[in-house]
Amino acid sequence: MTAPRPWVTRTGTDSRPGSIARVKTSVGLAEESETDRGAGLVVAVDGPSGAGKSSASRGAARALGLRYLDTGSMYRALTWWLLGRGADTTDPETVARLAAEPVIEVGTDPAAPWTRVDGTDVSEAIRTREVTGAVSAVAAVPQVRARLIAMQREIIASAGGIVAEGRDIGTVVAPDAQVKVFLTADGAARAGRRAAEASWSTQADQDRRDRMDAAQSGKAADAVEVDSTGLGLDEVVGVIVGLALQKSR
Repeated sequence: MTAPRPWVTRTGTDSRPGSIARVKTSVGLAEESETDRGAGLVVAVDGPSGAGKSSASRGAARALGLRYLDTGSMYRALTWWLLGRGADTTDPETVARLAAEPVIEVGTDPAAPWTRVDGTDVSEAIRTREVTGAVSAVAAVPQVRARLIAMQREIIASAGGIVAEGRDIGTVVAPDAQVKVFLTADGAARAGRRAAEASWSTQADQDRRDRMDAAQSGKAADAVEVDSTGLGLDEVVGVIVGLALQKSR
C-alpha cells in the first residue's frame, strides 16, 4: 500500500507533516498491506474498556498503512477541560452548555497519536484517574456526543483509510465501515490489563464504567467478535489485519 499522507486533524480538517510507521503482525501481512487495496478502508473497532482496543487498533493501523483515530481521547479531552474549570461533570445541562467551547485536536499518526485542547498537549493529562472517573457521564450527554461524533465522521471521511476505535463506532459513528470488530475479553483479563494503568484502581471501577457505558457499547450486527482473553497483542492485530485484507481484495 502506498503510505497515506500523514496528517494531524483539528475538527477533522487540518493537515501537517508527520510520519507513519509500519509493523509486521504475521508472515505475509506486511507484504500484502503494501498494495493499494486498503485505500479508503474504514476499520471500526468497538468493545469494553480493558479489551485492548487501543493497542490492537494502533497496531493494525500501522500494519495496514492507515491512519488511527482514538475517539475516546476526544471525550477525555473535553472532560479534562471541564474539570479544569471546576465544572460539575455530573450535571448534563452544565456539560451541554460548555461542550462547544474548547478546541479539540487529535493526531492520527498511529506511531505517535496525541490530543490537544486549545493548543495544549493533554495526551498524558487525560489519562488520570480523575478524568477516567468522570468521562462516562460527560460522554453520555447528547450535545457532547453530537459534537464529537460529527468531528469523528469528518476525520474518517477525509482520512483515505483509517482504523477508528472506541464505542458505537460500528453502529453510530461509522455504520458503513467495511470492517467491524467487536473486541472483548473476560473480566479478569480486562482487570489485569487495567491494573497497570494509573487511571484505574479496582474491579469496582471497571464494573462501574461498564454500567455507565452500556448505552454506548452496542455491537453491530455485522461485526466480528474477537475474544482477546487468551491472545497476545500481535495475534489480535493479526486477526484485525486479516479481516481488513479480506475486505480490501
